[in-house]
Amino acid sequence: MYLFVSSFLYVLITKFVDPPITITQLTNAFGLGLKRDYVSWDELGYQSKLAAIASEDQLFAEHTGFDFDAIEKSLRPKKKKSKIPLGGGASTISQQVAKNVFLWQGGSYDKYIRKIPEFYFTFLIELIWGKKRILEVYLNVIETGPGCFGMEAAAKHYFNKSAKSLTPAQAAMIVAGFPNPKKFTASPMSRRVSWRYPQILKQMSNIDTDEDIYNLLRQK
Repeated sequence: MYLFVSSFLYVLITKFVDPPITITQLTNAFGLGLKRDYVSWDELGYQSKLAAIASEDQLFAEHTGFDFDAIEKSLRPKKKKSKIPLGGGASTISQQVAKNVFLWQGGSYDKYIRKIPEFYFTFLIELIWGKKRILEVYLNVIETGPGCFGMEAAAKHYFNKSAKSLTPAQAAMIVAGFPNPKKFTASPMSRRVSWRYPQILKQMSNIDTDEDIYNLLRQK
């Protein structure tokens, strides 16, 4: 009961207050350092938001936290190793926020143990935060480069500008480094980023006219 009440209160508090630090940020601070700049929804800029949705979760504005079709496909036996497709796999942006803010990254050995609290926190933030706040926190806490967290820190690190000033291509380059931005960097541009960011740009153009996405990203 105590765990439920405390977790519920923390989710409620972080609806209005930025998470002070995450486990992933803390572990990086002792190695690569910690570069982060939490900024507001408006300061994140339109292109950062569009690039994240285009790359990681194109159904973000529609689903309730889970993409069950993607989950079902991820459970099927893999016939051969292939490039990671656009869309970010089975984890939605909401699930990634739940994992990054409230839990730990872990590895394959504990992913099934972590999935239970991940589903719980995903449900809570969808219920309490709403889509706008989930995307805002995501773009502030997600790892975006070596020692960088959030789009603002990555924009300064790679392009010496604010997240709000990123061009569509620059936003796509940063996002193309997910899920391993330590290795897949925008500058110098890694091989993965070079082939993936044009695909993300194309998807950004495709979804920019989607009514649900448009209404979400234009919120004030």
